[in-house]
Amino acid sequence: MSASLNVLTTLAQLISDSVAIVVSEYAKAGHAPPALESTEQDPFHSPELMSERLKTATKTIEAACAQLSATVTSPGHVVTNKAYNFVEPVCMRVALDAKITDRLLDKPKGLHVDELGRLSDQDPGKLGRILRTLATNHVYTEVAPNVFANNRLSMKLLSTDPVSNLAGHMSDEVMKAGVTLGDVLEDPATRKSYRVEDCAFQRAHSVSVFDYYDGPARVHAFKRFGQAMVGWAQVTGRSMLPKIYPWGSLPTDAIVVDVGGGNGHATLDLLKAFPALKIIVQDTHASTVQGREYWEKEYPIALREQRVDFVGLDFLKETPAEGGTIYYLRHVLHDWPDDDCVKILENVKKSMSPQSKLLINEFVPQYIVRGGLASHTQAPTPLLANYGVANKRLYQQDMNMMISFNSKERTLDEFIRIGEASGFRFEKLWDGGEAGIVEFVPV
Repeated sequence: MSASLNVLTTLAQLISDSVAIVVSEYAKAGHAPPALESTEQDPFHSPELMSERLKTATKTIEAACAQLSATVTSPGHVVTNKAYNFVEPVCMRVALDAKITDRLLDKPKGLHVDELGRLSDQDPGKLGRILRTLATNHVYTEVAPNVFANNRLSMKLLSTDPVSNLAGHMSDEVMKAGVTLGDVLEDPATRKSYRVEDCAFQRAHSVSVFDYYDGPARVHAFKRFGQAMVGWAQVTGRSMLPKIYPWGSLPTDAIVVDVGGGNGHATLDLLKAFPALKIIVQDTHASTVQGREYWEKEYPIALREQRVDFVGLDFLKETPAEGGTIYYLRHVLHDWPDDDCVKILENVKKSMSPQSKLLINEFVPQYIVRGGLASHTQAPTPLLANYGVANKRLYQQDMNMMISFNSKERTLDEFIRIGEASGFRFEKLWDGGEAGIVEFVPV
């Protein structure tokens, strides 16, 4: 058997074996395997609900299907399809603004585009073409000519689902910024800069991300961004946080300082799982106001019992609250270039005792080559070592950081480097699926 034929048959076998595992895991849960047309909530709808066996199987299916397709399909077909990838988020934004998923709720037979156009004040002809483009990519189902219904993917675009806010944020201001990245890298004045004022977002919007949401003109965008971060946490495993670190071994009434924690969505689940903890959420003053409102809705007893507090902080200039057992930063450092990360971590270190721990909870991209710094379990051959398409969000997010902040997602060795520059010693990488926890102690 030739090497190329062996790769094809191995990929096909990986898919077959992994599908059998998926069927088995659903059977153990007393549930049928997922159906694309279903609008019911899947028993494994969130990362923390999946066994490691199921996670590996679904990653393998996603990676192997994409690699098999890329291997056997005409190269020009594959490349031009990828060049047209911008169309899907463009269409998704229209569907979000028109609240198509909301209008299709409890309508399993769907609605005609004429009715959807009337309800959303959109032209039915254009709307139908947009929905057909999405349905071709498995978001919505065309159940009859020009009649569309929800499915398991379109349900995530429901206006009450935080994931829809994440999709709206990415397909609106971030996408507008993304189209200027080529201009930034073509310009000799900005192509090698890591200053935030030289990033694509600034070029597109004439203002930085940090200032974009200020003022009454963008109140809706600010609220959407807050919910987008909740959605981001959901899809990247926020609820994994209580499971991937030994929180139960901390002393009674341990204090977790959530530095740059926004509205505190990440540590809310942690406090529910470990109610003896105390959480101090520190971010901008506007975020602390938003945070109190969010916790009042999601976990009001924590506010009443003073298990959580919100304190304004400029972490580039100020030190966080002293006395913390754990200083926790989730998806904070990826917003900043290395020099600013060192400033942030040096300010954190000033507040720490020798017994305090620093936990950085972020994506940790893996090298694609085998034999590199293996921060995560590598995929079986002939898959790419980093599971390829199954983990592409890590690398897409790295590009998002370049576009939005002139910053980056960091590999493990890059985290170790900025930790050492800030006076910390690396202890351990706790694998949490997509996002890991990099643990440091002060030197």
